[in-house]
Amino acid sequence: MSGSKGAAGTAIVLGALALVAIPAGVVAAQLSSGLRLLQTLYVTVPLAGILALAALLAARRARLNLQRSLHPERRRLVRWARIAAWAGLYAAVTGALALGVYGVLRWAQT
Repeated sequence: MSGSKGAAGTAIVLGALALVAIPAGVVAAQLSSGLRLLQTLYVTVPLAGILALAALLAARRARLNLQRSLHPERRRLVRWARIAAWAGLYAAVTGALALGVYGVLRWAQT
């Protein structure tokens, strides 16, 4: 990942995977009789968080590489990389908040 283009592409892919991780877990739970929704969310929400953090690191690397680059036309690509990374992080935080609220409600019932 020496250039801003490679780092930005990596950030876009990782951000998109972070966005898709939670819905993919929900679909997997619906299609499989052996998986429960809550079990899949316990796996996919932290996975989305890890992917989003990796995307943020790659987007940061792309931005730093762009500052040293002679290709200012790649700004749009780096911008999309940052948007994808932050969107993945927002999805992961929202999923974590949902699981936290569910845990508090289960705890309050007992």
